[in-house]
Order: sequence, then structure tokens, then C-alpha cells
Amino acid sequence: MNAFKQAIAAGRPQIGFWQALASRYSAEICAGAGFDWLLIDAEHAPNDIPSILDQLQAVAAYPVEAVVRPPIGDPVIIKQLLDLGARSLLVPMVENGAQAELLVRSTRYPPHGIRGVGSAIGRASRWNRRSGYLQDAADEICLLLQVESLAGLSTIDDIAATDGVDGVFLGPSDLAAALGHLGNPAHADVQQAIEDGIARIRAVGKAAGILIADQALARHYLELGATFVAVGTDITVLARGAEALARAFKPKSADESPAARGVY
Repeated sequence: MNAFKQAIAAGRPQIGFWQALASRYSAEICAGAGFDWLLIDAEHAPNDIPSILDQLQAVAAYPVEAVVRPPIGDPVIIKQLLDLGARSLLVPMVENGAQAELLVRSTRYPPHGIRGVGSAIGRASRWNRRSGYLQDAADEICLLLQVESLAGLSTIDDIAATDGVDGVFLGPSDLAAALGHLGNPAHADVQQAIEDGIARIRAVGKAAGILIADQALARHYLELGATFVAVGTDITVLARGAEALARAFKPKSADESPAARGVY
């Protein structure tokens, strides 16, 4: 069964790490680092169906859940990802309960949904070597929906309360832009919206999640009850680490400006 899904349903915190390098090699390195879940990003990272498959295969041997974020909440893309063997999805830009219901239906076979039946050629069913896959697949699927707009904030209760939704993820950067603070997710207005969102998600009995590299804020969100919290990205760890190493051995040039400090 999906241990990640069971853990967030029980309120046990799950610490994650973002995968944006689109590399099976780096994904496998991160899979053995000790995180509970890895997010394979196809919204903002240069991932496609074959590269996502590569990373799913690379991390499969490790005790970490691979969560895949598609570029959009399209039933066709969701069908492809599920057949690849992705059983935990984080769908971006969800703005209302009706959209949430469609996404749930996209993960279910008829008569409960609209997922196409192609298990004979799908990795998820081990090419029909898994007895009962068609009947039990929905039990393993963990559907997480991302709220990152004013419209989504206004209906977050309906989104979270939708049957079949396992959790709601808050996107700090897009929320900051929507609230008029582009590039400043640490602004008090944004933080207030995040804290309110976590409380509203929890009030309907669903798991709340977020990505934040600021360790103090990450711990704060965990204290507020967020249960799936990503605490960094592979690109940022590599970029800032490489810059720090270079600075240790090379004098800083006059025209070299430091990278902007962000929440990721």
C-alpha cells in the first residue's frame, strides 16, 4: 500500500524534497538521502513522460514515495502518469470544488471515474501481473491538489472537502504574486494566507502541504499541522552549494551579485 498516503491521513509528518533537475541519476541520489517523499516536477522543470518514467524507475528501490506534479490537471496526462506507475500526484492550479471533482474522477476507473483502462500495457499493474489491480488501484492513489490563487483560496474548503482528495498543497510563490507581493512569499499578508489555509484544510480533515526551504518556516508550518512539507529543491541545493564552494576559493568580482534569497 501507499505508506505516504497512510501517513498523511494519520497526521504523521512527511518531509519531502523537490526534483527539478530532470535527471534519473540525481533522483536516485536524493532517493537514498532519507526523505519521506520526492516531488518529480513536470510543471516548471524540463520533464516529460519518458524522463518521469526514468525517475520513477530510479527511485523505486528506495523507501521513499515519488509524487509527480503534472504541468496541468489534464485527465489525459493524469491517465498517462498513473499508467506509468505514479500513484501519488500533486496537481497545480486548482481553483474550485468542481475542478477537484473532475481530477478525482480522472484517477478512477468507470463507473466511478473516467480513467481509461489500459492496464495490460501499463507499468502500474506490472503489465497485468498484479492480481486485482483494476479493482484496488484507487485505494493506492494519493491525490494532492495545489491551491495558489485568490480563487483557490476562496474555495479551499470545498476543494479540501471533495471526496477522494487526500491533501491540499499551498504554493507560496504564486500566492505571493496573487496577493500583490510578487517575489516576496515571506510578506506578512502571504504568511497570514498560508496559516489560514492550513487551518481551513485541517478543519475538513484533510492533509495540508507546502514547499519551503526556510527551515524556521518549515518547522512553523509543521507545528501548525501541515503534514507533507518539502524543505528544499535539488537545483537550489546544487546552485547555492556550488556558489559557496567557489566563493571559498575565488575572490568575489566587483560585478558579481549574490543570488536572491528565496523560499525554495
